[in-house]
Amino acid sequence: MDQQPPGDRAAVGSGVPTPTCYRHPDRETGISCTRCGRPICPECMVSASVGFQCPDCVRQGSGTGHHPAASRPRTLAGGSVAADPRLVTKILLGINLAVFLLVSVRPALVGDLTLLGRWDPAPMLVPATGVAEGQWYRLVTSMFLHQEVVHIAFNMLGLWWLGGQLEAALGRSRYLALYLLSGLAGSALTYLIAAPNQGSLGASGAVYGLFGATAVLMRRMNYDMRPVLVLLALNLAFTFYNRDGIAWEAHVGGLIAGVVIAVGMVHAPRERRTAVQVGACALVLLASIGIIVARTMSLT
Repeated sequence: MDQQPPGDRAAVGSGVPTPTCYRHPDRETGISCTRCGRPICPECMVSASVGFQCPDCVRQGSGTGHHPAASRPRTLAGGSVAADPRLVTKILLGINLAVFLLVSVRPALVGDLTLLGRWDPAPMLVPATGVAEGQWYRLVTSMFLHQEVVHIAFNMLGLWWLGGQLEAALGRSRYLALYLLSGLAGSALTYLIAAPNQGSLGASGAVYGLFGATAVLMRRMNYDMRPVLVLLALNLAFTFYNRDGIAWEAHVGGLIAGVVIAVGMVHAPRERRTAVQVGACALVLLASIGIIVARTMSLT
């Protein structure tokens, strides 16, 4: 069972409402600024040498003799606090929707962009196609490709719901690395396990990576993990119950990658933060490349 801060337990037992962020009154939080004591949510908290500080205290402390960058507001993972914490999420949404509209106009693009291991429709007459034939781009383009309205609707709802909070907590560059590497890991596992002539598409691998990262972040913040774990369990149950037409390999691969990267992002020690975070991303990238190379060798 997840451990809750003593203040939260007292609030539940005594009927006293849980504190809300002083900048976002609609968000409950159990974290307070170590300097002024005001409650702060994940979007507002700035990592300090001990605990977290609110943006106001960080700005007020800029005249302490440190370099200005040392007092610049930072996210939980060490990224820069952005004015628009959902900018990357909006861009990713826009790319997915733009590709969906493009495919609606030119359906033939699906065959050119979908994830396909190797397909040889007419040996000696028609050239074989697929990742094993050197079309590596399919591992990435398939992440932004959808054919059905229901499919893209569910994926984009998941991206918007999970992505905004993660982008605010990690920072733009770290969040983008999480999304792309989770999607690549999902594509790599699909390429490894699925039949070579089985096509696969969709942002599900990347979205499941966001699910895994959200669980790690909530555990790090001592939040109640039950809602996201229940939702994740329901999604996995649906995935394996309806395996026909669903690339479960992408879901599992993305989920594992998201957990690994998020652990490196939010649990990295402050003095070695960048090295640990880069190492976690590199581990997922190298594992994905290793899977892709091994599968390619077995198909050629």
